[in-house]
Amino acid sequence: MPEALAGTSVDTSLRLRASWARCEHLEVPPDEVPPVFSGAVDVDPVFVESGRTVLADLRSTLAGEPVGVMLTDATGLVLQRFLDDAAMHRSLDRVHLAPGFSYAEAHAGTNGLALALADRAPSIVRGPEHYVESLREYTCAAAPVIDPRTGDIAGTVNLTTWSRSSSGLLLALATTAARSTSALMLARTGGTAALGPSRTTTGAAAAPRGQVYRVVPARAAGPADPCTSRLWRTAVEQVERALLAGRVVALAGEAGAGKTALVASARRRAELRGTLLAARTPGPEEVSSWMAAWTPVLHEDGACIVVSGTSALPAWAVDELAALLAAARRSDGSPQPFVLTEHDAPSLPEALAALVDVVVEVPPLRDRPDDVVPLAEHFARAYRHRDVAITPAAAQVLRAAAWPGGATQLRQVVQAASARTDVVDVRHLPADLASRTRRTLTRLEALERDEIVKALAVPGTTVAQAAERLGISRATVYRRISSYGIDVPRA
Repeated sequence: MPEALAGTSVDTSLRLRASWARCEHLEVPPDEVPPVFSGAVDVDPVFVESGRTVLADLRSTLAGEPVGVMLTDATGLVLQRFLDDAAMHRSLDRVHLAPGFSYAEAHAGTNGLALALADRAPSIVRGPEHYVESLREYTCAAAPVIDPRTGDIAGTVNLTTWSRSSSGLLLALATTAARSTSALMLARTGGTAALGPSRTTTGAAAAPRGQVYRVVPARAAGPADPCTSRLWRTAVEQVERALLAGRVVALAGEAGAGKTALVASARRRAELRGTLLAARTPGPEEVSSWMAAWTPVLHEDGACIVVSGTSALPAWAVDELAALLAAARRSDGSPQPFVLTEHDAPSLPEALAALVDVVVEVPPLRDRPDDVVPLAEHFARAYRHRDVAITPAAAQVLRAAAWPGGATQLRQVVQAASARTDVVDVRHLPADLASRTRRTLTRLEALERDEIVKALAVPGTTVAQAAERLGISRATVYRRISSYGIDVPRA
């Protein structure tokens, strides 16, 4: 490890040391970067074009400066490079920091763009902090570009210059360019972010980052778990068997599918006692305090920890978390049980995936229509502390909805509806629940769709009556029903 790390901040030093340790484990050549050329790749054109536009502007800002401005994909492959300085151009070519070559940590060791990808955070690596000796004449600053449609990393913006002349503004420039690229991607895709970074039109928002909470089993009269579909019960039984056998479980499923609720149901069936604690990963800057908030529970007998979203953790935090979980023991010396959840199993970081014994797929709510209405009634009862009725027409709309936000979205919809009435009907539900169109509607189209749904939702209303109320022809209403994919509720 270079002596230069002694002068860095504690957080930066920790990240760099963890990266160096990974490089040693991966047996990265310490003397020079091998030419790992990938050639043609399949990359999102919206990301590439947005990045090219932003980087071209940044290049003009840095005209005459010996700074290479680069765009990479999410694997560390260099896609584009803007550079005016001839000496820097030749130098970067010699170390293969050029389009078509990979600068992933496994190939090029500790460097700015690799660290930004590994830790999902803006990163700067100066001179001797590089793992590979041939890179120590450079300073590299990079920031991840977040795809606003998915919340995943699309790639990075990387700035590289001589270590002897590096500017303190380098990292700020990279971070600003990465954010500008993400914003331009959002604008070019219609200004609508997908579930995760934003909010759906039905009000389903991404769950807050960095949550830590205890799950208390329901003890009220009636079934503790309202879900009875075959798909759900099969998943519950799989987790129950794994927990009874003391095996580590990974749950794979969409956001809002009810992964923590499934663990609670499995533990209840297995009659397991003790704390069930759910911990959702925070942003990179809050990881240390997040871990400190819940890891003491690892020493409680009978406790079970559910850790969600570990693919968003910095690489150093993944290693530390894996070590903590692997070492956790009950008072009798047996392993402390824990569960990891992700949207899909391959997204689990390697160090954590190595601890997993069983992977269970959690079915999305849209594949379990029989669970929707019982679950909606359960959410309404919990919110109002008394039974709330759901009309047959509203139940039809709820069962037919796509629920991209899963049970989380259903809970938000039901709470908003039951706050206004003791009998939830179609008119109390978001209009777009009754729409199945796959295309993105303009704001005007969405408003028109909402008004048609509201008119049709009035009990006993025919299409002709809705058309008259809206002041348009019946034929127009039928065309809009077809165009917007509206499910006309049946009383």
